[in-house]
Amino acid sequence: MSANFSAIIRATVFIVIALVLCGIIFEIAGYPGIQTFDAIIDGAFLRRNALEHALRWALPLFITATGVVISFRAGYFNIGAQGQFYVGAICAAFVAEWLKGYPGAVVVPLCFVAGTAGGALWALWPGLLRLRSGADEVITTLMGNFLAGLLLVYVTAGPLKDPSGSGQQASSRPLEAAYRISTSNGVSPTIIGIAIFVGLAMWFLVNRTAFGVLSGLGGRNPTMVQWQGASVWRIGLASFLISGALAGLAGTIELMGPNGRLAGGFLPAHGFTAVLIALVAGLSITGTAIAAFFFGGLASAALYLPVIAGLPSAAIDIINAAIALFITAKSRFVDRLANIWRRPWTTS
Repeated sequence: MSANFSAIIRATVFIVIALVLCGIIFEIAGYPGIQTFDAIIDGAFLRRNALEHALRWALPLFITATGVVISFRAGYFNIGAQGQFYVGAICAAFVAEWLKGYPGAVVVPLCFVAGTAGGALWALWPGLLRLRSGADEVITTLMGNFLAGLLLVYVTAGPLKDPSGSGQQASSRPLEAAYRISTSNGVSPTIIGIAIFVGLAMWFLVNRTAFGVLSGLGGRNPTMVQWQGASVWRIGLASFLISGALAGLAGTIELMGPNGRLAGGFLPAHGFTAVLIALVAGLSITGTAIAAFFFGGLASAALYLPVIAGLPSAAIDIINAAIALFITAKSRFVDRLANIWRRPWTTS
């Protein structure tokens, strides 16, 4: 518990530093730095329906980031969540197209099964390469992102192409209303329920099962796992499959929820933001929920920046990049500060 608190303090300090740096950069570039952050806070958390808009982005980010936590804890740097997200959505879209006309009670569960399985299978091959031949999973999963992006372009311009589209962006045919699990706002009892279930299940897996203990131990010292009589290979493969499955599940939610169709290159930063959320959260499931809501708020605020502060919405990408830069940095001063703040909590 104290280690998690220290990680939260450390992440908070680095986020504040990143935000201050971005404010200075915006001022130098001729934009009002203070007004920019007023717009972010207002758009993310204070405006009417701000909570709903933040949840629209936070819920799928939380599901994907939870999968990233599972693989990172086991010591495998699966950064292919973006590709697994895409493949999950593609598999679900094919099932919805093939079963068009069947009742939603039949099609929707099958779409979720297909999307989850598709994400898991897209994580399987880099996992096997890593475990069988020692191939660097950072490289293979990153390449998997590009391959999945090209596959998305192919299916939206080919087998699933909407013939009535404008031609400006390749997209699939819209899903039937009976197969949608939310409106375009992306928030519904179904999506919230799925996110809560995933959060509770993964928290239990990490904190109350042998897999959670051994995977966390394996991420630090695989030899110790072997001494416990467990299989490093099985733990590694399971972590890849769970991570990919959750990313595929998030892709299915995005397809059947707010988007309602596939589009070429949609949400291109989703998987990378999920990786950032997992790092900010210190690989904690509870921390991931908090960080996902924070970054969901940032994504929601991007809509208000051009109106209130005159900044392009891409300024949010600059803020995310700055947070990523600092959150992966090492600082003895910040670590010492986190330990000082932790002492009153651990001794009380």
